[in-house]
Amino acid sequence: MKGKIIKGIAGFYYVHVEDAGVFECKAKGIFRKEKIKPLVGDNVEIDIISLEEKTGNVIKIHSRKNELVRPAVSNVDQALVIFAADKPKPNFNLLDRFLVMMAQQQVETAICFNKQDLVGEQELERLKGIYRACGCQVLFASAKEESGLAGLQKILDQKTTAVAGPSGAGKSSLINLLQPGAGMETGDISEKIARGRHTTRHSQLIHIKGQAYIVDTPGFSSMYLPGMDCQELKSYFREFQEYEGSCRFQGCSHTHEPGCSVKEALGAGKISPIRYENYVMLYEELKQMKKY
Repeated sequence: MKGKIIKGIAGFYYVHVEDAGVFECKAKGIFRKEKIKPLVGDNVEIDIISLEEKTGNVIKIHSRKNELVRPAVSNVDQALVIFAADKPKPNFNLLDRFLVMMAQQQVETAICFNKQDLVGEQELERLKGIYRACGCQVLFASAKEESGLAGLQKILDQKTTAVAGPSGAGKSSLINLLQPGAGMETGDISEKIARGRHTTRHSQLIHIKGQAYIVDTPGFSSMYLPGMDCQELKSYFREFQEYEGSCRFQGCSHTHEPGCSVKEALGAGKISPIRYENYVMLYEELKQMKKY
């Protein structure tokens, strides 16, 4: 029987099988021997031990499309980051860190600003303008008014999406609205999963419908960018790309050099000052990390 791992806790893997529910499984010893760790998001085959109790063994892990480090999940098609349009005001530095982290892992990201009911059209346009040139789709929603859900459902359709957002952004409220009925057949999940249900340490997949899953990503208060060189950072700011190669100096960092085309574009209003300021801040942070 084929399914997808939606959660892993203490050696148990919970596998969602479409039209059959969720099975609690152990992984075969061969995976340990070969040093392969099953991940949330893995497409697997299971042997059924008991249909009644919904238990089984993971016997095969299909090849992975990708494997993210943070969150530790596989076969992600895209990411969706949710911030509040207001209350709390968006932390653009945190948002840009997430965008860089996903770009480094070659995952396309969409941005959703929740609580659109709290701000006017002018502010919505400003938010859209900040990210217009960075290659990310920008959506607006209101969990309170249940608006903007059609746009979210459209981008989630038939994909596995890593969803992240800081506390207070309304991420959980939107996820609850996107789940049809009880969502993910939570009533079918064994009581054994309850020990991990309320922890924020584990990523889990939530089945929306058909082949649409979302990964509820824990931990979003701070994001470091380890393993990245400061010179690599500029390649993850897509709005800089059309100006690369036009700067006076080869290998321009776009921070302090004269004759920098990126800074000229910034001055001409073609690049968001907020995005540029965050780039410089992250660049200096990575530069300092390299020293130590």
